[in-house]
Amino acid sequence: MKLFISPRAPNPRRVLMFIAEKGLSGIEREIIDLGKGQHRDEAFLARSPMAKVPVLELDDGRMLGETRAICTYLEGLAPLPNLMGTDFEERAFIEMADRRVELYLFGGFTNWIRHTHPGLAPLEQPQFPDFGRSQGEKVREVAHWLDRELAEHPFVAGQRFTIADITAFCAVEFARGLVKFQPAQEGMPHLQAWRDRIAGRPSASEGS
Repeated sequence: MKLFISPRAPNPRRVLMFIAEKGLSGIEREIIDLGKGQHRDEAFLARSPMAKVPVLELDDGRMLGETRAICTYLEGLAPLPNLMGTDFEERAFIEMADRRVELYLFGGFTNWIRHTHPGLAPLEQPQFPDFGRSQGEKVREVAHWLDRELAEHPFVAGQRFTIADITAFCAVEFARGLVKFQPAQEGMPHLQAWRDRIAGRPSASEGS
């Protein structure tokens, strides 16, 4: 298999962390340089018609896009350690947590960054700075919700590390790197403590 990624991009980082947590090896990596527009080259568009990374090329030649779909496939290949739920009930609650942080936390940070950071202007045309700033305000409400959740349990989806922690961690790190988001400075001590614990896992260095 071959995984098409871009360095420091948050969605490829999610897959790389997932792979590391699974202990999977033998997946070739190919770099797509977003800054040079390689994601819009004809050869890559044949693999990813939406011009998005990551994409996993399977051994039979099929292309699998979308981060969570790739992780679902890898979970099937390597069921242990389990990251997405052991039965239908746990899977549902982990998916709920993962979707919430993906849609509202990750999505909010992404809109804030892509519409306000000058370095991402080539990837987001046109930029709407007012929209980006409003997203920065709204995503803080989501982060405060997550801070309250983490006051009640040690991980995003409950009592153990799951894919939801990977999604949330990559979101927080994306914002920490590009807009200097620091949970502790925003009155979110539980989110900060959780971030620091996850940062200590070996998988956290993947894609950073």
